[in-house]
Amino acid sequence: MIRHFVLLRFKDDVSSETKLSIYEELEALKHHVGGILAFHAGPNVSVETDLIRGFKDVFWFDFEDEAARDAYIVEPRHQAVGARIVAHTENGSDGVVVVDVKV
Repeated sequence: MIRHFVLLRFKDDVSSETKLSIYEELEALKHHVGGILAFHAGPNVSVETDLIRGFKDVFWFDFEDEAARDAYIVEPRHQAVGARIVAHTENGSDGVVVVDVKV
């Protein structure tokens, strides 16, 4: 299984409603990409505030395997919501960190 984490540093003026809408779009990818086992999203609740460097939001997918993760990456709906995320994060793609872990 691959756990695909995405840490986000949203711009200060991004509303909770916008974040929820983005997360709903991401969760809907389960209907378009095979091999998605789970999706989760929410605020980063770490108490190590100096170390999170403004990455106050996170979402992750659990994929069956690398092939499912790779299909997700090239899915046009994923690319569209990814562009939307980048438009709402500080300094564009600098406001996004991706980490994939084999579990």
